[in-house]
Amino acid sequence: MSSENLNNAELEKEYIIQAIDTNGDDEMESFLFTLGCYSGEPITVVDKKKNTLVVAIKDARYSIDSDLASAISI
Repeated sequence: MSSENLNNAELEKEYIIQAIDTNGDDEMESFLFTLGCYSGEPITVVDKKKNTLVVAIKDARYSIDSDLASAISI
């Protein structure tokens, strides 16, 4: 398994989520699952701003902060 997280992703490159590690933060984990973030799901970073990533999951786009992005292993 790769130790890279979504903060290290290249723009417009599709990745497969390897794992979600929220360090026991159930609220964060639940939020990511509602976005469709779980192991095996494709994800693409479409834009990067200061502390925010815009990601494409399935047919939707979401803005997530760097804390959320660091919980997503690719």
